[in-house]
Amino acid sequence: MSFLKLLSNLPGWRTRRKIVVIESDDWGSIRMPSLKAYNRLRDAGVSVDKGDNQRFNTLDTLANKDDLEALYDTLSSFKDKNSNPAVVTPMALSANPDFNKIEKDNFSNYHYQSFFETLKDYQQENTIALWKQGYKNQIFVPEFHGREHLNVRLWMKALQEKDKDTLAAFQNRCWGFKPKNHTGMSFQAAFYIQEMQKDIASQKQIIEDGVKLFERLHDRKPKFFVPPNASIHQDSINEAVNNGMKYVSSPKIHTEPLGRGKSTKHFRYIGKKGKNGLIYITRNCFFEPSYQGKGHSLEDCLSHVDTAFKFRKPAVISSHRVNYVGGLNDKNRIAGNKALKELLKQMLSHWPDVEFMTSVELGDIIRND
Repeated sequence: MSFLKLLSNLPGWRTRRKIVVIESDDWGSIRMPSLKAYNRLRDAGVSVDKGDNQRFNTLDTLANKDDLEALYDTLSSFKDKNSNPAVVTPMALSANPDFNKIEKDNFSNYHYQSFFETLKDYQQENTIALWKQGYKNQIFVPEFHGREHLNVRLWMKALQEKDKDTLAAFQNRCWGFKPKNHTGMSFQAAFYIQEMQKDIASQKQIIEDGVKLFERLHDRKPKFFVPPNASIHQDSINEAVNNGMKYVSSPKIHTEPLGRGKSTKHFRYIGKKGKNGLIYITRNCFFEPSYQGKGHSLEDCLSHVDTAFKFRKPAVISSHRVNYVGGLNDKNRIAGNKALKELLKQMLSHWPDVEFMTSVELGDIIRND
């Protein structure tokens, strides 16, 4: 175990309970609508295949009926010491860009549509009942990931300036790449800041709208917020708390954007308190079976869980939607669920007293301890 890993596990809330939380980002976002779109953009020289972008842009798309049913079957097949099934906290986006309205408006204004409207556009409205079923059965309990997985101001600026790659991606109904000539930050970073005052004002409105829309979609208010790509200013975090967030996810070393390329860093740990009753939840385990690099495999994740439990920490696992969807490649869904089943099987074998819970349930335990 490295010294830095040892050091990072020392501060923060502790428990003797073997708590396991699985947080899964990006649910609700379009990402890549089809492989035809991906191939067209790649052939046009748009950087959809650079680095980890290739994994997301060839595998990640809206979850369909088969995806949700397969994931639910996996989760419900495993029970913890309290006879509760395994549960995922999907971090859900409330909306996506309304490409038709933006284009009709000649790119002069931004328009969005709700996630459920997006599902209808993609002939996947049959999944709406499954989203509600997953919550009812407490195996798929959505929380707030933002309004869109998109930096609206950066994206609209690029479109208005007629950036070639951004327009090409727009015509293919996606935005998940780093534009070569516009900014060093991906459009995916919804709360990244370039111009402090304008961006913060816009982001506060986005958070307020997104939370209200989440409540309409899911018939309840969210309590937990995971900012996309982890880049967010403290003022926007405070706005999320003002809109009902009791818990916010943060990297252990959070880089806060300050605009004009400047930033500052904050050290955070699980259970750290912020303003107005906020509690931070940090992730300490990573499980990305669709990722071929080091640090995210089954063996790596089990090692992370072991370290967490040795330091009397809950195991908070990060595992993105991309691992469990098959709309672009059904083999990916099969492989992801197979890997998740093996992870859950081995966890229960190693630690029979494991307790599965959502991020909010963990937060409530921390708050009441």
